[in-house]
Amino acid sequence: MSDFFIVGDAPRARPIQAILAADFQTYLSGRPSHIVKLCETTDFQAQKGRVLLVPASDGSLERVLFGLGEGPEPMMISGLSASLPSGDYSLSGLPRDMSPTLAAMAWALGAYKYTHFKKNERVPPRLLLMDGADAAEARRLHAATVLVRDLVNTPPNLMGPEGLEAAARAVAERCGASIEVVSGDALSEGYPLVAAVGRAAAEAPRYVEITWGHTDARRVALVGKGVTFDSGGLDLKSASNMRLMKKDMGGAAHALGVAQYLMDSDAPIRLSVHIPIVENAVGSGALRPSDVIGSRAGVSVEIDDTDAEGRLILADALTRASELEPELIIDFATLTGAARVAVGPEIAPFFANEDQLALDIEAAGKEMADPVWRLPLWAGYESDLDSTVANIKNLGGPMGGAITAALFLKRFVRAPAWAHFDVYSWNAKDRPGRPAGGEAQGLRAVACMIRKRFG
Repeated sequence: MSDFFIVGDAPRARPIQAILAADFQTYLSGRPSHIVKLCETTDFQAQKGRVLLVPASDGSLERVLFGLGEGPEPMMISGLSASLPSGDYSLSGLPRDMSPTLAAMAWALGAYKYTHFKKNERVPPRLLLMDGADAAEARRLHAATVLVRDLVNTPPNLMGPEGLEAAARAVAERCGASIEVVSGDALSEGYPLVAAVGRAAAEAPRYVEITWGHTDARRVALVGKGVTFDSGGLDLKSASNMRLMKKDMGGAAHALGVAQYLMDSDAPIRLSVHIPIVENAVGSGALRPSDVIGSRAGVSVEIDDTDAEGRLILADALTRASELEPELIIDFATLTGAARVAVGPEIAPFFANEDQLALDIEAAGKEMADPVWRLPLWAGYESDLDSTVANIKNLGGPMGGAITAALFLKRFVRAPAWAHFDVYSWNAKDRPGRPAGGEAQGLRAVACMIRKRFG
């Protein structure tokens, strides 16, 4: 992270002037003729995200003009670091209501590449930190986001159950947390739904629990869906729908990212992180439609669709998290296509059992430039989960799929405050600061909300 920033003086830093579209003509008045002419020639009018390199008379870079358009937001800044030549820069002209810390984080994220197999030789440009920027906070947010992106972008032959467990161990070790892994017979006895979903895969299922913080502090639990690859099981996905299923462990990546941020922040909480890890594979031991499986909570579940496996492993994890009696449980999961139909790929929809919690999450999302949207826990759809042979089935009706999935999870939650995020964890196309590939969604909103809620 230190490679992206300059703290202190930078006499040779080239200036970047950010300009609102409404202020563009005022900016031009009195400028040297070569700048005015260059803007006319390139049709630069401070359009949102436009970058204009202004050369000096000797051909070197004199300055950079950056268009903010009519509605600037911090993640725009990442477009600068993604496109500018290597070197040192200083940035001025940002609106007063734009957080310099988020702007610094966005600058760093603009240089992100997944480089495990294809190295990136580009030296990223460096930014002179702006007045009021909290460098440590920007670094924490950047590191948490990069963790999520890297985990989701890792191919499934390297990020199977063993690989995801190793990633969780690395986070716990770096942050000084304890970690426990349950597998084998103990998993079948204590987490029967997790064991059942993962039993057909070459790599065995497991349950990871990370614990950190003072024992007498207020308790917070994070839960993340860790399906390292989802074939759909016997209800096999089509090839096109299976193509991106390496990202089905995105919920686990989010839980680890938020946990790392909180631990790096030395948050005054007792934190537990719960990650059920499986591959949903096809094999002789695979779950069958119409199977009935017990759960850690003692609730029997009829398997209506083997491709609705994420909610099954989350049920056992939410039960375990509730046993620790936290004040707050947040779970992340790439759970339903219905959530994408509802809000598309760029917004993180969530459900909450407490109105104040939902308001706090929404406020934090706006503050952190992290778009979230509350969906309803509509009790009228609970009957869609009724089973004639078990306490509940794992799939609702043909409509409202994101809601019925959340209602299924709600049956296993015993906490005064709970929120469920149904995230996409993926960018289908490049956007400023959000390159195509794995993505963290709702991470900054949840981190900010927890920080404010618990001090």
